[in-house]
Amino acid sequence: MKNIFLLLSILMMTIKIYCQSFNDDKVSLTNFVKRMYSSKPFEGVKIVDNYDHQYLVSVISLEKAKYTSEATMNRVAQVKAQSQANTFLNGSIISMDVVISTKETKDSTNKTTTIVETVEQIKQNSMGFSQGLELLTNFDNADALRMVFIYAREMKSTSNK
Repeated sequence: MKNIFLLLSILMMTIKIYCQSFNDDKVSLTNFVKRMYSSKPFEGVKIVDNYDHQYLVSVISLEKAKYTSEATMNRVAQVKAQSQANTFLNGSIISMDVVISTKETKDSTNKTTTIVETVEQIKQNSMGFSQGLELLTNFDNADALRMVFIYAREMKSTSNK
């Protein structure tokens, strides 16, 4: 009976030890990206390499005042992060139209005034789907007016686990 109890105790300790180290990679990635952002703030997509993993990291910064609820801000950040990752992975087609219109007016002294108006339309189309993007962390930036969201997904793992 003691042998069975000892065997079960060792088995439970082994499982517990394995479970405690399950999320260490994400914690270290989160801390690394937060330090990288703190030293030089950035937005967009980056590929981050560590010893045996490669991650796609998407960083979004949103103004807190623009959003009425935190749920709305979280959803907007998720959609923007997925859009950035999709554009990075699958590319995009960008088209631009520039419309220049001029308008001349004469005043009572026959002086002609020309008004030039330039309208620039930029369209970006991207097709694809970015799966597996998950929120690593979110925090206030240095001035506390914006919320920074960090999303990531593992691109490839070179470890032999």
